[in-house]
Amino acid sequence: MTYLPQIRILVPSAQVSSYTTGSFNLPSARQAFVPPLPSGTAVFAGGTSNSNVISYIDIATTGNAVDFGDLTQGRGAVSGLGSSTRGVFCGGNNGSNVNTMDYIAFASTGNAIDFGDLADVSQRPATCSNGTRGIITLGLSSGGYGNVINYITIATTGNGTDFGDSTQNHGFAAACASTTRGVVGARFLGSNTDSNVIDYVTIATTGNATDFGDLSVGRIQPSGTSNTTRGVFANGSSGNVIDYITIASTGNALDFGDLTANGLGSAAASGSHGGI
Repeated sequence: MTYLPQIRILVPSAQVSSYTTGSFNLPSARQAFVPPLPSGTAVFAGGTSNSNVISYIDIATTGNAVDFGDLTQGRGAVSGLGSSTRGVFCGGNNGSNVNTMDYIAFASTGNAIDFGDLADVSQRPATCSNGTRGIITLGLSSGGYGNVINYITIATTGNGTDFGDSTQNHGFAAACASTTRGVVGARFLGSNTDSNVIDYVTIATTGNATDFGDLSVGRIQPSGTSNTTRGVFANGSSGNVIDYITIASTGNALDFGDLTANGLGSAAASGSHGGI
């Protein structure tokens, strides 16, 4: 199985209240960031051939990525979430699925440090946060396709704690979040079945997920991103389709437009003036 490099962490600028990237939410706190990282920085980690490389770009400019450091364990299919000061990389696959969590501090470059372990191994878990608590929907784990949701407190280290269950057993989903809600959609149910189901949780509490609505088309391995108001699910097995939702309300996703190319296992980041 081949894994593409993944965009997973966004260091936000001060213009808006929060961002998401890959599948997670980062509240704005420009004062928290000091050189060498500029505000509006996206961080890439892991990828093909069990890479351990972490690199970053400044979204507002063009140019090549710059080395940040290394993961504690090289792997593909890793997902990320974060706060204004810390990014956490969750799960992945290095020939077998892993339960590893690493973290980095945005204020300086350097190698990732062990954060703790997920409750189970998980390849490409769906991740998001409200800037304080991270939500990890494990998906594909040791028992196959599952529905377990873990949570962590980003400012501290420790193992994932049970949050509740998603509405379906699944794998390879995507997530986005506001400061209140985490939303997961576009999942693989096994037996070559793609689901269009979207569900959500209230991040500050624990409990099972609730049905949100449906995507315009079922898909697996899409990308998810958002600001505090609108979430976007793009690409995946359905082709280049982009859907959007209003996170504060429930209902079916609406057509946003199309990407220029199809992409399976892609990732996304957002800044104050748009996403990539």
